[in-house]
Amino acid sequence: MKATRVIPAASSRLNAQLFNIITVVALMLSLSALLVGKLFASQKVGFLPLVLSLPPVMIWLGASIFVYASIAHHPNPRVGHYNKWAGYRFYGVMGSLVVVGPMIYGLLGGLQGVLLVLGFAIAIIVPWALVDIYRAAREPWQDLTIEVDAH
Repeated sequence: MKATRVIPAASSRLNAQLFNIITVVALMLSLSALLVGKLFASQKVGFLPLVLSLPPVMIWLGASIFVYASIAHHPNPRVGHYNKWAGYRFYGVMGSLVVVGPMIYGLLGGLQGVLLVLGFAIAIIVPWALVDIYRAAREPWQDLTIEVDAH
């Protein structure tokens, strides 16, 4: 027996924006932690900014896989489109930082290297993510009715 289910337009819009929103929050938390760590660090604990800035990005890197996968098969293809491009940006930049990041850090070292690597990620990801969040908010979403198997 088939049953119908309605997916509200607001839910589709939020799912289209979710990956981008959390990515921006994670990167801004990481940058904030880096700068706060710099304020409180002394010469004896010079690694503090680095230690504080990594957890938000690392936690989101792991959690993003689950968020991406949960949104990837949304019945509305526009939601999948926004999710796909958000994933391309985030995973592409993070993957390239694995290769390029150590070289940048090796050239500058210390806080300047970490700040430049994180700044590179923020400069590429955040503006496009904000544009996609805005575009998804302006898109005319409609309620979606789907048929599901009733058990």
